[in-house]
Amino acid sequence: GNVRFDRGSGACEGQTEGGDSDAVFLVQSGGTLQNVVIGANQAEGVHCLGPCNLYNVWFEDVCEDAITIKQTSGQSNIVGGGAKNADDKVVQHNGGGTVKIDSYCVQTFGKLYRSCGNCSTQYKRTVLISQIIGSSGSVLAGINSNYGDVAQFDTASLSLTSVKSICNTYQGNSNGDEPTELTSNTANA
Repeated sequence: GNVRFDRGSGACEGQTEGGDSDAVFLVQSGGTLQNVVIGANQAEGVHCLGPCNLYNVWFEDVCEDAITIKQTSGQSNIVGGGAKNADDKVVQHNGGGTVKIDSYCVQTFGKLYRSCGNCSTQYKRTVLISQIIGSSGSVLAGINSNYGDVAQFDTASLSLTSVKSICNTYQGNSNGDEPTELTSNTANA
């Protein structure tokens, strides 16, 4: 277990958006990836093309995004594992449905989870976050309130150090523009 995979030297080009061809792993609908380490030499880590399960998947140094969720409905589960050095996002949720992030460790990150703020097709998205050990981060979850997104946290199970915000809300769009931040670290329920 925990074999290291990457795309070779020079694969990371910072925050340049990549596609499925840039991913280290493409996980099909209903698929499971477990007990692997994604090395630093990659542009995109794991793309889930439908609901998937990621168990104990570790990211040494996130480039653009570690995990991209593309399902149109259903639930993807990210359990165990962790990520370091994500300038922006660890989990990018481009599709619909629910993402569960449980028992995860994240260090030096922009956002643990982000509901796509400017995808051409938008969905109501839900994220369930529990048992997180996080340090030196900006935001645990960023959601689009105008699309009805929901972020649910088991706050008693969060162990956070130097994390600025639990949840930020945005005004998402479908035209590719940068979304507008509406609130930062403000609970609405």
